[in-house]
Amino acid sequence: MDLHLNNKVAVVLAASKGIGRAIATALSAEGAKVIIGSRNETELKKTAEEIFKITGNEVMAISVDVINADQVDHLIQTAAAKFGKIDILVNNSGGPPFNKFENFSDEDWEQAFELTLKSFARLSRSVLPFMKETGSGRIINIISGSVKSVLPNSVLSTSMRMGVVGMAKLLADELGPFNITVNNVAPGMILTDRLKHTLPKDADPEQALKDRAKNIPLGRIGKPEELAALVAFLASEQAAYISGTTIQVDGGASRGIF
Repeated sequence: MDLHLNNKVAVVLAASKGIGRAIATALSAEGAKVIIGSRNETELKKTAEEIFKITGNEVMAISVDVINADQVDHLIQTAAAKFGKIDILVNNSGGPPFNKFENFSDEDWEQAFELTLKSFARLSRSVLPFMKETGSGRIINIISGSVKSVLPNSVLSTSMRMGVVGMAKLLADELGPFNITVNNVAPGMILTDRLKHTLPKDADPEQALKDRAKNIPLGRIGKPEELAALVAFLASEQAAYISGTTIQVDGGASRGIF
């Protein structure tokens, strides 16, 4: 299927590794001009070079801390100045720490808000002038399966990402007249460094992953590339009638009906 992403301009956050990197690679492979951002400049530039080798398409790397308003503005303005437009925004960030509710301080809540909700709002607001000018656009938020099914010790992540779900639903209403769609992608267990870091330190990693997969109907952990394929579709012309929704990528693990 041709997703008609040739010469579309896409900004992908937290893209130096894991899910973000897979998304940037998928969009680049479909012909999009991709701008990747993350805090680690060295790792980011290396990723840009590796994606270029895979896809043959130009990838721009811009170091950014998404909780820093000036750096976000620099990222968006630089991308727009280089390519003249922004068609696709993939909001993505590292997740807050896991722990019990009573163990989190006010500072922990503030940091989670800045990273997981406010940054998504700031970036979305920043790209709107460019999307409205072209009369179309795609905003895709990478959140978590915890918005659909309880994930123990994820109170910070779940609370903030539920906020993203609400924001996306309202934005879909506001931005529909401009042909701008807003959707959320909710990963389940995807094989990333974040998942690996949650494994018991004294356990065999391969066996620990198999144990984690026991309650997944497909019987395995997902690959970042499988989630990235959905994001590429949501960014495409074929997905023009999908907006305001949250789609899970979890191998059937969620037990919720709705």
